[in-house]
Amino acid sequence: MVKRVLSSTALGRTGVSDWLVQRVSALIMLAYVVFMLGFYLGHSSIDFGTWHGLFASTWMRVFNVLLLLSVLGHAWIGIWTVLTDYVKCAYLRGTLQILIILGFLACLVWGIQIFWV
Repeated sequence: MVKRVLSSTALGRTGVSDWLVQRVSALIMLAYVVFMLGFYLGHSSIDFGTWHGLFASTWMRVFNVLLLLSVLGHAWIGIWTVLTDYVKCAYLRGTLQILIILGFLACLVWGIQIFWV
């Protein structure tokens, strides 16, 4: 008999939802890169005023936070997968997961502070 073990630190409830989160987050990251490349190539000269104007707009701030959430969600699923596959000691795995979650939360708070303050 195979036991199904659910971890409380998994982002999604199933492998399918984790797969979907990774694909959607990858599309958001791709859209951000394509937009930034298009913006950079579409302007002959970019100075501080141009960058400030772009990053001061509300829609770009939302896009930046969405990118940050996508990167963190995407990275968490990858890290969680690696930890559950290769770190067999439950206490060590749990400790590592908690430390990584705290690091990600610090990055999220710091990123939101950078984009919105």
